[in-house]
Amino acid sequence: MLKQISIYAENKKGIMREVTGILLEQNINILGSVTNDSAEYGIVRMVVSEPEKACEALQKAGFLCRLKQVIGVEVEDKVGNLHSLLSDLANTNISVDYLYLSFNRESGKPIMVFHCDEVAEVAASLSSKGYSVL
Repeated sequence: MLKQISIYAENKKGIMREVTGILLEQNINILGSVTNDSAEYGIVRMVVSEPEKACEALQKAGFLCRLKQVIGVEVEDKVGNLHSLLSDLANTNISVDYLYLSFNRESGKPIMVFHCDEVAEVAASLSSKGYSVL
């Protein structure tokens, strides 16, 4: 399974540049991300090459961060694959909290990154159904 870093950041000009600058200084690669914002604050969720190191560096710079287990499922790049994955999850009564896209740099295939309850059990269930779980 993957570890995701969630960064709680003030919704102001230049904040993403500050976050990415900190990661650059630490030589940490961003593999996938999604940003949700509100009027004053936002949550930046990222899968990065070194999540613990990223969290430590961002916290040192004053950001509130949290690490969380997420599931990455590599799928073929073809129409309907996300729908099939979500249907298989729904058929086993699994609700997805949020998802975003990344790519496997080696295979070139998309990776659907998502969070749900009972991450380990869901990952095992998907593996048993033939999905490539990271």
